[in-house]
Amino acid sequence: MKDSKWTWRSVSLISIAATVLLLVGFVYAVNDILFPKGEASFSSLPQQTAAPAVPISKEVRIMALGDSLAKGTGDNEGSGFVKRTVDGLAANGNKAELLGNMGINGLTTAGLQSKLQDEGVKYALRQANVILLSIGGNDLFRGADLLGNGNEGQQIASPDAKSPASESPDSTGTSTNASADKKTGTGNAAQKSGSSGTAAAANGSEEITPESLLAALPEAAKRLGVILDRIAEINPNAQIYYLGLYNPFGDVPELLVPGNQAVTAWNNAAMDIINKRSNMTLVPTFDLFNRHWQSYLSSDHFHPNGNGYQRISERIVQAVR
Repeated sequence: MKDSKWTWRSVSLISIAATVLLLVGFVYAVNDILFPKGEASFSSLPQQTAAPAVPISKEVRIMALGDSLAKGTGDNEGSGFVKRTVDGLAANGNKAELLGNMGINGLTTAGLQSKLQDEGVKYALRQANVILLSIGGNDLFRGADLLGNGNEGQQIASPDAKSPASESPDSTGTSTNASADKKTGTGNAAQKSGSSGTAAAANGSEEITPESLLAALPEAAKRLGVILDRIAEINPNAQIYYLGLYNPFGDVPELLVPGNQAVTAWNNAAMDIINKRSNMTLVPTFDLFNRHWQSYLSSDHFHPNGNGYQRISERIVQAVR
């Protein structure tokens, strides 16, 4: 009897010890899962990323080319969006340098395509890592000659191609520009009156329609594609920022709808071209000027004023960063 009694006691003690051991092992396993030691799991994420010991610096070397917007026409300070972009990038702590500005009043896609063959232009573009391009406004608006001040013998009849009379006040002291037309509600008084000595007289009876505004779009869009490809070929390492167009005549009732349709079609065509190129960006401007013409346009009612160029430069700085 005594042997049997001790046998059962031994079995009971062994069972209890085994149970305690299993519980200890279970607790240890749970603790190891909840509070792992050693190598971290690949699925775990750090709570905070350590900042680099040395801030990343970026040296921006800018070259600008294109039409009067690239030149900065309409800005009383003379800075335009190009100089303001350089200042904006430098304010962010980057080293920004303007290598040159090859903006030319009245330049069209055809004119720029020709200039890209010049060795001097190609050399200048090769020095930059950021290229700012503004072109197409003169192609789009040439058919309607909306400001009525195109000149014979010039490449185009456009708001950029100003006659001497349009750049200075007349005998009454009133500046001869489209803002005067807008105040009378006629849209383009010079065009409707058939003023002599301007290209507007030749098409003064033409109705401004999306079709007339877009007459040059197909060929000009092809030239824009060639221009972008050519610039990328000249400098394959540069980032190219193309400035989208806006409708400067949105507050002239008869030009609101056709102007918006024409500009939208142009910007869409430009976007289709740029989307196929990884080193190019379209910087939109249409929404900046829409319903803000009085605030952001200069007295010629076509080019931006200082505030308008500032808004454009902020968009470019945002894109470059």
